[in-house]
Amino acid sequence: MAPKHSDDFKREAVRIATSSGLTRRQVASDLGVGLSTLGKWIRQFSDDPSTAT
Repeated sequence: MAPKHSDDFKREAVRIATSSGLTRRQVASDLGVGLSTLGKWIRQFSDDPSTAT
């Protein structure tokens, strides 16, 4: 079963992915999550409506 990450973890991952200058692939790898999972979190938690589509 896949690990369950808290909303705080997901929000922090989104913050890192959108503001660190690292690629999403690198952030996902560093955090030990899948690239598609990170993309889903970005759509779910991003404050920027253009990335929430």
